Amino acid sequence: MTDWTDPATFAAALDRAETLEKGNHFEAFAEGDRIAHDAGIRLTRHGNDEWMSRTLNHDPAYWRTDAARERGFDEPPVHPDYLVACTMGPSVEDLSEKGGYFLGRDDVTVHDPAVYPGTELRVESTVRSTRESSSRPAYGIVTWETRGVDAESGETLLSYERTNMVPRHEPLATDGGGADGGGTDDESGDGDDPPALPDDLIAPDGPAFDDFRRALDAAADRDAAVAYRHERGRTMDAELVSGLPLATLNTAGQHHDANRMADSPSGGIVAYGDVTRSVALAHARSDERTHRELGYGDERFHTFVAPGDTVYGFTRVLDADPSDGPPGGGRVRFQHVAFNQREEPVYSGTRTALVR
Repeated sequence: MTDWTDPATFAAALDRAETLEKGNHFEAFAEGDRIAHDAGIRLTRHGNDEWMSRTLNHDPAYWRTDAARERGFDEPPVHPDYLVACTMGPSVEDLSEKGGYFLGRDDVTVHDPAVYPGTELRVESTVRSTRESSSRPAYGIVTWETRGVDAESGETLLSYERTNMVPRHEPLATDGGGADGGGTDDESGDGDDPPALPDDLIAPDGPAFDDFRRALDAAADRDAAVAYRHERGRTMDAELVSGLPLATLNTAGQHHDANRMADSPSGGIVAYGDVTRSVALAHARSDERTHRELGYGDERFHTFVAPGDTVYGFTRVLDADPSDGPPGGGRVRFQHVAFNQREEPVYSGTRTALVR
């Protein structure tokens, strides 16, 4: 009788056993394909509070009923960062669990700011484009549009487009002469010229809309930009790296399977991009009187964030429009850059918010 737990016998069985794989290769995707992600997720108060507290997002409107009602909500809604992560998470098994670089995301739109705990989210994606990777023959490049939908009403709550490298089932024959980008920025100058920065970097005097407007006005008549760094940092611990992704049904092994990642380019597990992003945006929000989040764009992830890395934030104010917003406030468009303790950019993106 076979003893399947005998070490030598079990090792032989593992060598012969077929692995039932998760996820899809590049060849599985064709432009126009629509994918209904089976899992879905129920947005919860606990999940929202856990995400917000661990990423340092402390806006009282998402914590306290009185503050929420002052902003026009019936009760504290779920935070947009939590909604983004819960829309992304259920899509991972079908779209990107095989691995590959997360190249970027764009047109992140909050269709309804008043999404409350208890909402059951259905997630669906459409393949927008596929293309070969001339620099990485083992990968292709896929762009999807993903929507988070209220399962009861059918209303779209959040949508975005994201682009990933996805492993091919069969590597492409190529001379490797092209360049597609690979999740990191390799662009640099020749090392001789100084950085092309404005003469002056101006910080606003305070967190309100008028402070941003005055800083932009001060920068307008000279070679200056409204750009500043935020004091807080957040070191990536086990809960951030593995716990939060798994709580949003993100099953990508990059965040929790150290054995699988030992031979990867990063050499180990890495943080979920949406955790890095949320921490960076939290640093920025702590220095502004945010009224409401509107949308995000041109999001890029520049290099790996590993356990033990510390994420800091840097902000540039692009414009401030008083014609749209709460009384005395307006719409502000920012560019945010997250960077690590080595002062290397790890994330960048634009963000539009109403500021009081």
